[in-house]
Amino acid sequence: MKITLDLDILVAEGKLTEAEAGRLKSYAAADTGQLAINVLLGLGAAAVAVGVGILIPSLQTVVALGAVLFFAGFAMRVARIEQWSVFAQIIMVIGALALAGGLLALFGEQVWVRVALTLGLVVAGGVAASGLLVSLAVMAFAATITIDADLWTPTHYLAAAIGALALLTLVLYLVSLRLPPVYERLAIIAMRTAILLVNAAFLIGSVFGDELLGWPGLYFAIAWALALLAFGSWAVFANRRWVVNIVAVFGAIHFFTQWFMALGAQPLSILGGGLLLIGFGLALAQFNRVYRQAKAGA
Repeated sequence: MKITLDLDILVAEGKLTEAEAGRLKSYAAADTGQLAINVLLGLGAAAVAVGVGILIPSLQTVVALGAVLFFAGFAMRVARIEQWSVFAQIIMVIGALALAGGLLALFGEQVWVRVALTLGLVVAGGVAASGLLVSLAVMAFAATITIDADLWTPTHYLAAAIGALALLTLVLYLVSLRLPPVYERLAIIAMRTAILLVNAAFLIGSVFGDELLGWPGLYFAIAWALALLAFGSWAVFANRRWVVNIVAVFGAIHFFTQWFMALGAQPLSILGGGLLLIGFGLALAQFNRVYRQAKAGA
């Protein structure tokens, strides 16, 4: 568990002595130095990989480099080598992106390849306890159900995508309630990624509609508003602050998308939109303030 403390304030309030604060600062200095080394090594590994890719430019090179970086970082994460955890995370994510991207470019027209990559990211994320990998797995799942592999363009199966991602969000939430803390965190990260993607799909649908079903954007605009209202109400009563904040953000995006589509970008509409946005921001800040006070009181 990582906790952020202001040592100067704690010393001034008499909750820490100068000697104790000095000892804690020495630990922080050591951690900062190790972090800098990790970042430099990660950037160096990325630069070497880019250099090799430029010297031998091919998709096979990308796949090979991605595999080397991914499995090297994955091995360090599995071994729980804490001092190299940041370095391992950097090269593992770079490797995963290169490996998945290269394999998709080579064999992405085959559905089983995309499904296998998605499942591989899920397994790797769980074994390595990596939130980034499980987040990439959710994105890979979304791409599998919404991208036409033959043309590499969106198929506009937006209604199906929204339904699938909403169901995935519900499943991940229910599963997270029954998992130990480490895997609960991964399930929540995946769930939050799915929530973001659902809202992105609603946004696209509200503007362009769904070509497959012939639904106009108005259908998606109404469904999105109702979903945000229901989801936000549940989040307030369930005391889920992150969900409340994300619903508020996408609620504002939805409102202003429809606002400017209806009124256009003219001085009065921009002025009115700005004033409303300030009001939304103040209301959200008030909610967060009340939430923190209630949590502190508890």
